[in-house]
Formats: sequence, C-alpha cells, structure tokens
Amino acid sequence: MTKKHSIVIAGGGSTFTPGIVLMLLDNLDKFPIRSIKFYDNDEERQQQIADAAKIIIEENAPEIDFLATTDPKEAFTDIDFVMAHIRVGKYAMREKDEKIPLKYDVIGQETCGPGGIAYGMRSIGGVLEILDYMEEYSPDAWMLNYSNPAAIVAEATTRLRPDSKIINICDMPIGIEEKMAEIVGLDDRKEMDVKYFGLNHFGWWTDIRDKKGHDLMPELIAWVKEHGYVTPKELENGQEGEEASWAYTFRKAREVQWLDPNTLPNTYLKYYFYTQDEVEHSNPEHTRANEVMEHREKNVFSECNRIAELGTAADSKLEVDDHASFIVDLARAIAYNTKERMLLIVKNNGAITNFDSTAMVEVPSLVGSNGVEPLCQGEIPRFQKGLMEQQVAVEKLVVDAWEEKSYQKLWQAITMSKTVPNARVAKLILDDLIEANKEFWPELS
Repeated sequence: MTKKHSIVIAGGGSTFTPGIVLMLLDNLDKFPIRSIKFYDNDEERQQQIADAAKIIIEENAPEIDFLATTDPKEAFTDIDFVMAHIRVGKYAMREKDEKIPLKYDVIGQETCGPGGIAYGMRSIGGVLEILDYMEEYSPDAWMLNYSNPAAIVAEATTRLRPDSKIINICDMPIGIEEKMAEIVGLDDRKEMDVKYFGLNHFGWWTDIRDKKGHDLMPELIAWVKEHGYVTPKELENGQEGEEASWAYTFRKAREVQWLDPNTLPNTYLKYYFYTQDEVEHSNPEHTRANEVMEHREKNVFSECNRIAELGTAADSKLEVDDHASFIVDLARAIAYNTKERMLLIVKNNGAITNFDSTAMVEVPSLVGSNGVEPLCQGEIPRFQKGLMEQQVAVEKLVVDAWEEKSYQKLWQAITMSKTVPNARVAKLILDDLIEANKEFWPELS
C-alpha cells in the first residue's frame, strides 16, 4: 500500500500557502497525504489562511487531517516533510529593506544588494529554528526550504547545520522557463531539458532542448534579444501582468542578455548590471513591497476571508502558484526516488569545475530518496566566474557577520555588493538598517 505523507507548511500565514494546498490536493493520486499542518508564529494572520484551507480540504479531501498551530511540538511531530517559506518581519520589513537603500540612490530589492543582506540577517535565525524543530520532533523528515533570500539561507544552513536533511530551492527559474516554453510553442516547461549554472538569482541558461533533442536556444536567444521574457501572447495583447515592476523586469531581460549573447539570463541580474537604471526606475515612496501588499496580500486574504464567511470554496479565485508545483515535484522525487532533474541550490563540490568548491551554486541536480546529486556543468567563462566570486564573497560575509555578530563583516559585505558604489555609502545604509532591524538581528559589535 502506498504510504500517505504528513506535511507541515512552515509559514502557514503566507499568501503562497493556499497555492501549495491546492497543488497538494491536485496531486493526491501521485503524492498521497494523510495530514497537512500549518505552523506560524503569527496566529491571527495564519488563522485567516487556515480558515479557508480547512474548507478547501474538507470539500476536496475530507480524509486528510488538518491542523493550524503556533506550537512547535504539535506542528513538527510525526511529519515527513517541512515545506518552509517564512518571512521574518513580514512585508513591513521588506518595505524598509527596499526604501532605506533608495535614500542613498542604491537599489532597494528583496534579495539583492543591501535589502537582500538585511533580509538574510533576519532569515538565518528563523530558518535554523524551524530546522531544529524538525530534527527534534521528526528527525527522519526532509525540509524543503524556499525562504528568501535563498542564497544566504543556503550558505547558513549548509555551514551551521551541515548534516541536516534540507534542500534549498527557488521558484524564479521555473517562472522564466514557463515563459520560455510559451515563446517556443511548448505546452509546459517540463517538455524542456536545460543546462544552467550560477548562484541563486544570479545565473545563466547555457543549453535548452526539447525532449527530441532539438536545440531551442537559437529561437529563444533571438526572441529574448529583442523582447526579453515578454511572451508573444503578452506582446499581442499588450498585457504583461497587473504589477508594473514585473512587466518592466521581463522586458529589461533583453539588455541583460546582450552582455553574453550566447546564454539566457536570470532576470535578477539586471540589479547588478544596470544598478542606476533600477534606481531611476524606482519610486522611493512606492516599492515592490507596496505592490505586493496592495495586490497579492489584499487579494489572497480577502478571498480567504470570503471563503470562510460563505463556508464553501466552490467558486474560489485562489490559484496554484508556480513554486507550489515545484515543491510538490521535489517532495515526490524524495518520497519515490524518481531521480527527477531539477534546478537546486547545492554545495558546488565540483559541479562547476573552476569555481569555489564550498560555494552554494544553483545547477541542475537529480533528486532521489537519498537527497540531491548535482550534475557537472564543467568550466564557466571568466565573465560569469568573476561576477559569481564577488557575489559568493558577499553571501559568505553575511553569514560570518550573523555568526560572529560582527559589524565589520557586515559592512564589508554591503561594500562588496556590486549594487553599492562605495564603503561610505555602505556604512550609512548599514547604520540605518541596524536601527530598523533591532528586533530581528543579532546585536552587532
């Protein structure tokens, strides 16, 4: 008889949680479930999501036990997988991450530059806490972590909990690959085999083929060179999403691609290659965090409250998210040893042969019941290698700073970021971030 799995979603109050629940329910034939738990330290926020999730589960799979709790022992006992997507400080702190650097004409972004560093300093302790709960109450479980900023979190968990059963992932390449598939006329990104190397939010596709082995790179490169990752359908309809920042990001990818015309870039590289463009395009009074709070946050919580009030999810507007699909595929690969090929954040250990073996890189990997097997991507060009070495140093210095409670190391990290013009500006930003993060960071000295 096929085993049924028990799952805890850490970050139960996240707006992405309903999408994960819907994806789990859509895949019960492939991934049977006996229990779904929510865990969050914000009971009120989680309860709004949980009230709707309870109804959705009862209407679609009443045999599944459901629990929402703020008690770690209750949440992490008798579970097989932790699906973690926590946001320490919530969107209120993300807004500060974005707006403080902009005071100094430095890009404010969730995972890149000073904003990403600030978020990383908050996230490390929260992710380690969840990992420790899992190991205390369900030591045989796996933690599938996509809490941002994934690169810093991956460096911290690998260094500080080296024997833990954790896999760090990111959904951004999935979203880009869906657009690629649409550009070349495929129904799904899973119809493509890709080669890719880089760091999280800092990478390049080097080869993309369909399942018959046809090379899709020339067609994709020609399209992206002119249109970025705006799809033909979006171009025809003049609709590139309701949030202006994402529309701009997908268009901007063409300028990123020009720097290495033989590859296809991750969109986040724009923050490093065109830093001043990003500053000029930003509104220091209304950043991406404000967009999310006005759109996604508002829409998801409003819909969950509506479902709870009506007592039915029959006409629900909640949708499955790209990253929800990815995390379910990952859980299936571990549970059933499928050896599925996925882009994951792993210790290099020779996957990129001419790069730091201790760096946390993002490369295609095979996933099975014993964990992750990175696939060798060979040597990388000097251009990418130099950029990646600088960024890896930033990420390692941030973890040094958190572990050692070192002001000096964090100042060095911000100074080294390609998004920051000089050490003086780095110090001004750091001092403001310290003041804003008193409740969340270790006390630095």
